[in-house]
Amino acid sequence: MTILIQFIFRLSFGLALAMWATPARFVTSGFFRVHLYVLMGLNVLAALAAWSHSSREEVWLAGVVAAMSYVGSVLWLYEKPGAGSVAIGLISVVSLSGAIQAANLPADLTLSGSFLEIADLGSSGLLLGTTLAAMLLGHWYLNIPTMNLVPLRRLVRLLLVAVMFRSLICGTGLMLRFSETASFGADSTTLAFLVLRWLSGLVGLAILAWMTWETLKIPNTQSATGILYVGVIVTFLGELTSQLLSANLPYPV
Repeated sequence: MTILIQFIFRLSFGLALAMWATPARFVTSGFFRVHLYVLMGLNVLAALAAWSHSSREEVWLAGVVAAMSYVGSVLWLYEKPGAGSVAIGLISVVSLSGAIQAANLPADLTLSGSFLEIADLGSSGLLLGTTLAAMLLGHWYLNIPTMNLVPLRRLVRLLLVAVMFRSLICGTGLMLRFSETASFGADSTTLAFLVLRWLSGLVGLAILAWMTWETLKIPNTQSATGILYVGVIVTFLGELTSQLLSANLPYPV
């Protein structure tokens, strides 16, 4: 249950951040309104999960995100892009706070350890949210094919940055873990999950992001959206595997 709550907070942070980075002058307000409903639903689920887990702080934070998502959707409904963007930015900040709260970081964690843990939450959320936002925006082009391609290209670039950032954080955690104990990864099951995590959630995603970028040069938004659908699947699989592998470890992998 804790992994689910953590996953939703990370996803909410990244999706809101990616939406905030999407230029509203090129995208219809419906894109922001509809996907704020998605954020609202996700955080209602997180609040219910936290309630069943007796995590009062997480219930409160998820409830705040859900309420802010509703307010933001109303602002976009009435074509208030300035205030709507502020609401999306605040949602991103509160969601990251929720992810940190749900992580239950130990009080005796060193400064470098705290930085790595927070970077883990941020890089994971950025990767999840950017991939999902790019796919959702690509789908929006199927409804409104005349939209400018600038926003989608921006999200694909952000996705490539997110892959590199996430690879750096998880690679650092993996090296630190190997330096502490040579036996880590010797178990065949753990090694199989590590291979799945890296090949699916990072290497595979990088290849898919590059394919999307090249497809947009044609341009063919329908094919690009199909590639991004696969990207969402491998990202979710990779990040959930990473959370499972890192659950009892001091470093993200």
